[in-house]
Amino acid sequence: MNEQRVASIDAFRGFAVICMVIGNFLLGLVWIPTWLKHAPDIGFTFVDLGAPAFVFVIGLNYVTSARRRLGKDGALQMTEHFVVRYFAILGIGALFGAGQALFQINGVTVNWGVLQAIGTAGLVTLIFIRLPTWQRLLIGLGLLAVYQVMLDKFWLRTVLASPHGGMYGSLSWSALLILSTVLADLYYQPKNGFLKLLGVSSLSILAALLLMGWCVISKNRVSATYILLTLGLSGWFFCLFTVLIDRLGWQLAWFRTWGRNPLLLYVLSLLLQGLLTLPLAGRFGAQTPAWLVFVQVALLLGVLTGLAGLLDRRKMFISI
Repeated sequence: MNEQRVASIDAFRGFAVICMVIGNFLLGLVWIPTWLKHAPDIGFTFVDLGAPAFVFVIGLNYVTSARRRLGKDGALQMTEHFVVRYFAILGIGALFGAGQALFQINGVTVNWGVLQAIGTAGLVTLIFIRLPTWQRLLIGLGLLAVYQVMLDKFWLRTVLASPHGGMYGSLSWSALLILSTVLADLYYQPKNGFLKLLGVSSLSILAALLLMGWCVISKNRVSATYILLTLGLSGWFFCLFTVLIDRLGWQLAWFRTWGRNPLLLYVLSLLLQGLLTLPLAGRFGAQTPAWLVFVQVALLLGVLTGLAGLLDRRKMFISI
């Protein structure tokens, strides 16, 4: 991978992946406080920001990567590249989802997870990626509105029965990715890009709060307010990382090393989580004691951080 690395993007991507890894590990434990777990339905916790933040980072790179490949390889090869990438992500997610359903990890019986949502969103976004910024804005908002109407009228029971909203919920995740590419365009503008990103992110949060009376905030429903809220918060946090790294000179090396091989580390975290939890599931289940969970999480993060550091030192950036 020969792309120039952007420290703030790497760090924010690593932050998002670590949040997802820890959130997955703590999901099924009954003694974990609710503010450290995904909201069961209506509501919002900090952990609910992990997957949207990761989608937001994908959006930061999507347009620039597409334009670079378009200029270098042409439209056909550019399209083939992204089709293969996102079908691969979808397929990897399907394999892990099937394993979770087979063993009913955390009670999962439906094989649709965050990787399937990302893969589908990437394919939908590819259809519109060459359009101007304002057109992608209208399309993203339009998809979000259509999804919310269909959710309220027809899809709610099906969506709630599936992790990350299932196939129907992927329409909302696609809207998030498309809108993230819009914010990326603002950020990369040569004049006041940072302030434009910060301002539009604030408007997105305000819109979510104003719409709460009509549309509840819910990760499980992938509601329009959830998408707008997490889009804005992701923009805020990315601005914070930009300030810390680019203006204050913080290194944030742990986050950056994770962010350089995010997909590999996330997939390995799912494998390691199974190795660490399945052998003890019959004895403890959801009642695994705190000391043992601490050891497991420390081991999980330690192994993955060591691998991330090794790959970083060897300048090996593995991506699809």
